[in-house]
Amino acid sequence: MQNTAKAKVIVFANQKGGVAKTTTTLNLAVAFAEKGYRVLCVDMDPQGNLTMSQGIDPDGLSESMFDVLVHDLPIVNVIRKREIDIACASIDLAGAEIAMSMKIGRERSLEKAFRPIIHDYDFICIDTPPSLGLLTINALTAASKVIVPVQCEYLSMRGLIQLQNTLHMIRENLNPDVEIEGILPTLMDSRTLHAKEAIEILEENFGDRVFASRIKKTVRFAEAPVKGMSVLKYEPDGMAARSYRDLAKEVLSHGIR
Repeated sequence: MQNTAKAKVIVFANQKGGVAKTTTTLNLAVAFAEKGYRVLCVDMDPQGNLTMSQGIDPDGLSESMFDVLVHDLPIVNVIRKREIDIACASIDLAGAEIAMSMKIGRERSLEKAFRPIIHDYDFICIDTPPSLGLLTINALTAASKVIVPVQCEYLSMRGLIQLQNTLHMIRENLNPDVEIEGILPTLMDSRTLHAKEAIEILEENFGDRVFASRIKKTVRFAEAPVKGMSVLKYEPDGMAARSYRDLAKEVLSHGIR
């Protein structure tokens, strides 16, 4: 792996909360790392769940992604090494949209922050807040691919249309190359008819852009972050870990290398 290649930047986005975005960002990143790839996770959510899920207290940080976006602090200053490298968030990030509103080129702050490190990683995985505000727009402007975790229920899928409209706007104005890499069915309870129907609707509308991998509901996703680790480390041989390894294979086979 040479350092001449630029990192592939993957954003995990869905403006609906509670769809396993953070879980997917972390566990797919760790699955890439297990395969020997150099991976950076970037926490763009003021709630700091990704940061916490690697055992880092967001309230104890003196500098975070807020300073990177608002004050142009070099991103290396907020990267901590855990299972993967992680650029940490804190609650300050909630004020970033207002603080950046007067900034020229505010939609490109994250893209600019990545420039010095873009050759240091194979993948940069970005967790976004559950909204389509300026933080998510920064992520989509910096990205090459978007993975959309979708809970297998009708209301969760309606948000996809809104996300597609935002992506269309971003392609026209900010980043012509960003595209949906895939839609990931999450929190699936395979025993319910509703989940099966929801996946059928997804496949009717999005065809082969729906990943073959399915992330089933399990208590492990709640337990692992409490211990400050991914499910791949928490229960390496469990169903949850296996499903994210399968997803990693699927993403890599799509030619994102």
